[in-house]
Amino acid sequence: MPAPARRTLSLSVAVIAGGVVAGVIDIAFACAFWAIKAGVRPSRIFQSVAAGLLGRQAAAAGGASTAALGLALHFFIALTVAVVYYWAARYAEPLWRRPWVYGSLYGVAVFGVLHYVVVPLSAAGTGGVAPFD
Repeated sequence: MPAPARRTLSLSVAVIAGGVVAGVIDIAFACAFWAIKAGVRPSRIFQSVAAGLLGRQAAAAGGASTAALGLALHFFIALTVAVVYYWAARYAEPLWRRPWVYGSLYGVAVFGVLHYVVVPLSAAGTGGVAPFD
């Protein structure tokens, strides 16, 4: 009797799944952290992401539509980060041979670039630590 066929995900599905999982974990942490620390609602977290594109005042005033935009932007960023790692791993063997090590280092680098470069240059600018301080 032949061995059962082994099912594997296509690479594109795996990369998308990785981006979605990373996005869910990241936004869930942010929502839980700010809810506990300052009583911030998830919609304000999502609006703070949209503030990078729209500015703080417009994002805060936009209600549910800017919250939805912020959530969509968050997942766009998470998926982009996953695609970039996959693309880099195609050319740098250690990235796929030791994903826990290099993926963790990549995550720290992504945080640094977003926190210290992207956010200060965005329409949200610099300011307080909490969403819409």
